This record gives sequence, structure tokens and C-alpha cells, in this order.
Amino acid sequence: MKVVLGVGGGIAAYKAALLLRLFTESGHDVVPIPTEAALRFVGAPTWEALSGHPVSTDVFDRVDEVNHVHQGQTADLVVVAPATADLLARAAHGLADDLLTTTLLATRAPVLFAPAMHTEMWLNPATQANVDLLRAHGHTVLEPAVGRLTGPDSGPGRLPEPEAIHDAALRLAARDEPAAGPLAGLRVLVSAGGTREPLDPVRFLGNRSSGKQGIAVAAAARDAGADVVLVAAHLEAPVPAGVEVEHVGTAEQLRRACVRAAARADVVVMAAAVADYRPARVADAKMKKAEDGSNPVIELVRNPDVLRELVDLRNTARRRQLVVGFAAETGDDRTDPLTFGRQKLARKGCDLLAVNQVGENLVFGQDATVLTVLSAAGGPEQVLEGSKADVARGLVERIGQELAAVRA
Repeated sequence: MKVVLGVGGGIAAYKAALLLRLFTESGHDVVPIPTEAALRFVGAPTWEALSGHPVSTDVFDRVDEVNHVHQGQTADLVVVAPATADLLARAAHGLADDLLTTTLLATRAPVLFAPAMHTEMWLNPATQANVDLLRAHGHTVLEPAVGRLTGPDSGPGRLPEPEAIHDAALRLAARDEPAAGPLAGLRVLVSAGGTREPLDPVRFLGNRSSGKQGIAVAAAARDAGADVVLVAAHLEAPVPAGVEVEHVGTAEQLRRACVRAAARADVVVMAAAVADYRPARVADAKMKKAEDGSNPVIELVRNPDVLRELVDLRNTARRRQLVVGFAAETGDDRTDPLTFGRQKLARKGCDLLAVNQVGENLVFGQDATVLTVLSAAGGPEQVLEGSKADVARGLVERIGQELAAVRA
């Protein structure tokens, strides 16, 4: 497979050299096309030595070969990493002022962009609009990783690791091949993370959910052949490559996103920690301490029961849809977490319920967990234990078994 590797002018360009090596070591022919700015970070000799191809940035180089369209026409896959804010903007609007952007216009191959920039640049509405436009054109734009950026800054905008980009790119190149796995050909909705309900412009009511388990479920469903939509509230881990993502903040935003996505889903997995309550009123300005020393009174109102609503919508529309809920339980002096889970399964009406015991040092933010899977159809209670990735794979396997039993 011929891979065109576009390299934008950012400090993360050095990681693109590692990505190039991953492609060549897996047997692919890689043609690097850096921008002029990229060559200020990693020089042409590096790209030429690693790829075995001459490096060019100018549309007037190798004019006899019509190189400015030839590379795009002959590519099987185009990967742009790092994709800077400027490069995303130029690609989104069809500008073609160097060899990389003309290649992007000339190719009919799948195109994957791996963004890398400072958080403020990534979150800028102009950048987000450009990302939406690229996706509307059929291109794949990965979510950037969250972590240390240039200097002391940290946040979303870090280039995903080369291994993650390589994996996502190969999945994209193979998307026209028949999918394999227990969820092949199915569309799966996964919610993850903790919602945050604002008190004022500064404060919010939230929870300790890191989103790691939901992220692991999304990755496991993807690996099982599914087309995955991830509705992501507050996350403390990077979004997996190769899934469609919608970011939300509050329980109501999550509800609206899930209702939309569930209408087209074969499987719904509600792993997000959705706040049960929200403040009845949100202050327009930061709440100040009362001068008389009195304590504030904050009135709370119930948030919608998203899981129950999705079950009701499924039943009303008579969809052949499997709904999986999550129950984070602590138990009390009289009742253990599993008993609370069985009660919740009956109350919510979902098909499977994954129950885990939570607390300050249990599950939230940890890399290991224990889930007990309960079935409304009376199937066996299943205990899944290990890393969240291992548990997610076990849950996806159980989902596949439930679907097979229903459709048999």
C-alpha cells in the first residue's frame, strides 16, 4: 500500500518520523510530503533516509511528472500528522499553495488528519468549524490527545501517539473490507464520562468519573467490528481512534445527544455517570460569600432519567435494539451493591446492567475494575474482573452473545 504522509509545521513533527517507521516496518511504501514549516522542525535528510523517497514541498518540483497531482492520484491512503490549525484550515477550504495541499485535493484515497496544536487553538470555533467541514467532506479527523503540550501548557491538543495514528490509519484503509467480529456491521452508541451541572460561571456539581470504562467499551466495540458513536462528557483519558465523538457537558446535553444517536443504533451502552440532580437556578455571576456569614441554600431538581427514556423510546418504536446500563453502587448498612443493581435493572427496563461498587478509592479513575453483569432475560450473572480494557472486551463479548441469542 502506498501511504502519503503529510507533515505539518509543528513541534510534534518529530513523532511523524516514528509514524513513518511504523508504516514502513509493516510493509508499506511511504512518501513523505512535509510543508516548508515542517522542514524547520525535521529536515529533509531524515524523511528521505527513513522513506527512501526524495522530499519535495513545491508544486514546481518534478513538473515533468506532474508531481502535484501524481502523488494524490497514486496514493492508497493519505495521513496528515501533525495537522496544524493552519493546515486544517487550508485543507477544509480547498486551498492549494504547496505540494501537500494539492495532493489532498487530487487524491481519492481515504484521508486521515491527526491534529496537534495548543488547546486554545484546537477549541477555537474557527478550528472546530474547519474540522466539521473536513468530516462533512468524508475525511477522518482524529480527536487530539490530552496531555503535556509545548512549554508548561497541558490540555487537549497533543498529537496522538504514533501507534494510535498507525492503528487508526490502517483501520481507515480497510474500511471497505468486510468487517469481522461479534458486532460487525452494527452501530453502537456508548456514553462515557461524568456530567457537570453548573452552579455559576465558575462552579459545578460533578462526580469522580474519569470516563475510562466507557472509553474502553467504545474501543472494544470498535475492535469487534462496530461503527461506534461515543457521547463524551468530562473525560480524563484520550478518546480512542476510529470512533465518532460528540462532546457534551451537562446531563441534558448528554440526553439530547444520546436520543439522537440511539435512533440509529443497534446497541446502546450507557456507561456515563449522569448527574441525578442539577441546580434549579444557575447564577449569572460567581456566587460570593455572604457578609453575614450565612450559608447558601442551593435548590436541586431532578435530571431526566436518560437510560429509562432510551428504553422507553426503543420499546415505543419497536426497535430491535439491545440496551446496556451501568450502575455505580456503594451499598448501605442493610443492602449490598448487587441487590441495588438487581432493583435498578427491573426499574430501568434495560437488557443488561453492569454493576460495580464505587467509592473514593474504588473504580473511579483506576485502571482495574470488577463488573457484575445482570440480565433481564434471566441469563447467568457474570463477573468480569481485570483491567478496564479487559473488562470492556468481556462485556462486548457478552453483548454479542445476547444479540446472537435474540436473533437465533
